[in-house]
Amino acid sequence: MSKIINKIANNIRFLRQLRGLSQEEMADELEITRSRIGGYEEGRNEPPIDLLIRLSEYFHIAIDALIKGDLKKTNPDALMKIGKNRILFPVIIDSEGDDMIELIPVKASAGYLRGYSDPEYMEKLPRMKLPFLPVGKHRAFPIKGDSMPPIKEGSFVIGKYLERIEDIKPGHTYVVVTKDDGLSYKRIMNFNKKEGSVELHSDNKMYAPYKVKFEEILELWEYTCSINIGDYKDDELNLDSIMNMLKGLKIEIEHIKKNKPN
Repeated sequence: MSKIINKIANNIRFLRQLRGLSQEEMADELEITRSRIGGYEEGRNEPPIDLLIRLSEYFHIAIDALIKGDLKKTNPDALMKIGKNRILFPVIIDSEGDDMIELIPVKASAGYLRGYSDPEYMEKLPRMKLPFLPVGKHRAFPIKGDSMPPIKEGSFVIGKYLERIEDIKPGHTYVVVTKDDGLSYKRIMNFNKKEGSVELHSDNKMYAPYKVKFEEILELWEYTCSINIGDYKDDELNLDSIMNMLKGLKIEIEHIKKNKPN
């Protein structure tokens, strides 16, 4: 059995069991025979593309995730969907059940549009855990340019994933992922539900605001905190030093808590 067929088989079985369905019940809903479901779950047969599309829509799971990922490694309660059938994949958890934060290095940010739904891309990203973040899925994004002072180029913004555009808070800042512009960190103003658009503003007034249609937005991450490293020299910064600095925040916070007066 090939690795891809084995992954598809395991994922179909996992998703079916996650919904509490028998093979016969799922077969009835997909309008195929129970024996076909059994064949796919046992890896004896490979689902054709039209059935993969139906499974993708039925479970609200990206086809990439179905054929490349190991869905058993994710937190089932944290699988997040955008639109009809794309999940934010993967939601990695540690041995204690806490969400891990993927850090998007500057070099990897150019490929984010191609990889944001690709399990293989996400699984290769460095990860960390910060103890002070609120409940929700977080990710760390690199900042380019000078459009959002005091956050400088080379810094990282840690954002909380926003599931619904309707939950936007006008005047707050977000990492916005769009089809045309990729990653950008902006202040969202003029939420216009009737027009189906938002206006993105830079805090640096040298940059003019511009409108983005809802359908152009692939992901939204609400600002949680930032790590300003813009004052460091280039030769002082590499991925390892950034990760060590971010992980070191846990020690600093624990020290503050221990020394906090009662």
